[in-house]
Amino acid sequence: MMPTKEQIIAALKTVIDPEIHADVYTLGLIYDIKVGENGIDILMTLTTPFCPYGDEIVQKVEGVLKKFGVEVRVDLTFEPEWAPSDDMRIALGLSPEDEAVLDKRRREGK
Repeated sequence: MMPTKEQIIAALKTVIDPEIHADVYTLGLIYDIKVGENGIDILMTLTTPFCPYGDEIVQKVEGVLKKFGVEVRVDLTFEPEWAPSDDMRIALGLSPEDEAVLDKRRREGK
């Protein structure tokens, strides 16, 4: 039986970004979830294209969803580029100055 979107979201909330210490769903890294006869399709991003934990995060997303016994496909995109929501900025303790530093690092590929 195919999992519900709610079950998928609950599973995604167990995948923690090791650098930020928040789950991928709450961070807003999951852009789209599709559930169909052919399995689960996830469209997601990372905090930066140069995220040192990118492969690990994608593997964990695939792992928690494969437990449902269906095919899982995870596609990465960087369009649009990830940016934390205002609530997430507050939760992470990011000031406007911190955001400027992060934006500069993204542009420089660090």
